[in-house]
Amino acid sequence: MMYRELRSHIISLLNANTRLDGRNFTEYRNPIEVEQGIIKTAEGSARVKIGETEIIVGVKLEVGEPYPDTPDEGTIIVGAELLPMSNPEFELGPPGIQAIELARVVDRGIRESKALDFKKLCIAKGEKIWMVIIDICPINDAGNLFDASSLAALAALQDTKYPEFDGEKVDYKKKTDKKLKLEKTPIAVTVIKIGDKFIVDPDIEEEKVVDARLTVSSIEDGTLCAMQKGGDYPLTIAEIDQMIKIGIEKGKELRKIL
Repeated sequence: MMYRELRSHIISLLNANTRLDGRNFTEYRNPIEVEQGIIKTAEGSARVKIGETEIIVGVKLEVGEPYPDTPDEGTIIVGAELLPMSNPEFELGPPGIQAIELARVVDRGIRESKALDFKKLCIAKGEKIWMVIIDICPINDAGNLFDASSLAALAALQDTKYPEFDGEKVDYKKKTDKKLKLEKTPIAVTVIKIGDKFIVDPDIEEEKVVDARLTVSSIEDGTLCAMQKGGDYPLTIAEIDQMIKIGIEKGKELRKIL
């Protein structure tokens, strides 16, 4: 279906208060599944499915040197690899704009919410820190990678245990019972605008006709901790307020799954 025909069809459905798959505007696809501990060689891992969208996230803990301006703080490094097996529109090679934005959205939600206490990742001030490396790998892109990846990253962090470390060398073959502690659970919800309607959890067809989107990350008490705007069209302050409200409310529902 050509872009104009697809957009016209989707807008006509939205004007009739329904969507391509019959969902209402703020309804997530089913099932939403979270499975932890799926990669035995990682310190933490998780698989998340939202409808047919499937994401795997692995967490590795590495010892490194702190940044000069934060000598007593560890850090996180988030990367995403969009493979052609998950979507034929993805290409092999260095991370493209989509992969970079996906990694940044996940990173920002964790970082700005203070989900991890970076000071607790310090081993020796000015010398050694733990670096939490989060790798995102979509298995099937059927839409809404932002929300699925953020949920999978949180689930993988919840699953993470420190490897054995003698002060000099890390033994990745031996995991300790010490878990990586999450201080908060920031949940990302992407609200998209098509025409004058707002919906959540877009499928792959709806994503093709998005006017604007806003990924809203919030913590348990509803506090907003991060946002990412996308799409070619601007948003008014009133629209942003409405999208934030939707994002925070739906975030409360997703958090129950964890």
